[in-house]
Amino acid sequence: MDDGLTAALARLREVFARYPRRAVLEGCPHCRGSVRPEEHDLFALTISLGNTVGTVEDVKSLLPLLLERLVTGDELDAGIVLGKPAAQGWRSWPRDEQDAVEAYLMAVWRSLLSTYPPRAGSFGDAAGFLGAAGGLTGDVGAFLGEWDTARGPAADRHLADLVAGWSGGVRLPAEVLTWLHSDLVRDRLLAAFERDHDSAWADDLARACDLLGWRAGSNR
Repeated sequence: MDDGLTAALARLREVFARYPRRAVLEGCPHCRGSVRPEEHDLFALTISLGNTVGTVEDVKSLLPLLLERLVTGDELDAGIVLGKPAAQGWRSWPRDEQDAVEAYLMAVWRSLLSTYPPRAGSFGDAAGFLGAAGGLTGDVGAFLGEWDTARGPAADRHLADLVAGWSGGVRLPAEVLTWLHSDLVRDRLLAAFERDHDSAWADDLARACDLLGWRAGSNR
């Protein structure tokens, strides 16, 4: 885990420490009853948390743990976890809580783009991250802007994977599709191919160029 992500997780714990974690969460008396988080499967808990189990304060108290587990393991589903603050109207939360969540997302994104294959736990790839994060924020523009400035083979290989995923039927937010077909992205992939033409991943870069409608090594 890099320093930026470590700092973002520490900030989450600091901000949400105002919501003490309860040993027992009240559940719907008709379907769940009380739940002890320490004795409960964490994945199963994420499905019912804030719905049939617990309150918005319980969601907040467990959020640092859940967000940390997203990047240190693969037992949780990013869409489900990020759906918790979304369902609880997180844009009405105190500003420092919103800022902590946003800083976490950006730290995860930077970490993901900086390594290939990615080492971001349940955020398996760029498409998965953008889908989950976009479901929470409603806007992935900041993440695409960060990708525009990220340099190096790792970020470019993630871009080639995103193109391949889109071609294979992976659903992407409309904002991502518009960005993906921009001249900026196409020029970037071509430059990456020319830089790494003798690498093991050169074919992936060339294929991404082809899928976007023009061939690496040729004029548009």
